[in-house]
Amino acid sequence: MITNRQRALRRLRHNPIAVIGGLMVISVILAAIFAPFVAPFPSHAGAVVDFRHRHAPPDALHWMGTDNVGRDILSRVIFGYRVSLTLVAGVLGVAMPFGVILGMAAGYFRGRTEFIIMRLTDIMLAMPPLVMALAITAILTPDLGNAMIAITALWWTWHCRLIYRVTSAIVTEDFIEAARLSGASHTHILLREILPNCMAAISVKTTLDAGFVILFGATLSFLGLGVQPPTPDLGTMVSTGAQFLPDQWWEAVMPGLGVLYAILGFNLLGDGLRDMLDVEIG
Repeated sequence: MITNRQRALRRLRHNPIAVIGGLMVISVILAAIFAPFVAPFPSHAGAVVDFRHRHAPPDALHWMGTDNVGRDILSRVIFGYRVSLTLVAGVLGVAMPFGVILGMAAGYFRGRTEFIIMRLTDIMLAMPPLVMALAITAILTPDLGNAMIAITALWWTWHCRLIYRVTSAIVTEDFIEAARLSGASHTHILLREILPNCMAAISVKTTLDAGFVILFGATLSFLGLGVQPPTPDLGTMVSTGAQFLPDQWWEAVMPGLGVLYAILGFNLLGDGLRDMLDVEIG
């Protein structure tokens, strides 16, 4: 007999787009982990200057060309993935659990708890995310840690609303009522009965959010409010390279393609997981 897990894996294998997305995500993660070994010029991730090779177009030695001080762009893109994935881990590592806890509490306890949590969520969602992040990073010193704080400040709201909707549907099921009648505590019901049934939605939402966090962090860096030079960051590289358009087009286009590659991989994988797990997060 075919189990639900086997059926889901078969559905994923028959989705070539999701497989491609998964391979793209794996390649980004491996490139970030082994950056000192796979980058052609690892030293170019730091404050290195080589004016003899500045503004060199893509060739056999520098596949993505060099920047305005002669650093290899491909090497800096690979190291830039480390910054992007660190941002993803930091933001979602805080925002996801926080939003999930609040969403389950609102959906399960109802009443005043639901009103307070969901009205707070509505207020936070009413604020434009980019404007809020810009305000926070403008007050704080622009760096990776403060960029995480700025993005996390609003990111938990989408997880809270999603899990609230899922929990509100689950609490009406018979097995929840059976758990209450058997004397199970609220903690047991939330963690053992409700949370496992939310994991599919959480997995898909987190995967899709990873790409958006990368884009959001790159936007902050592009505006000068994210990771600061000489640390290699994709958004900062695009911003610096844009000053030399259109002649040295590769200095902005190549880091931009690096951002596109990572975001596309997470989005394709997230769509594949959504089909595989048959969940609706919209």
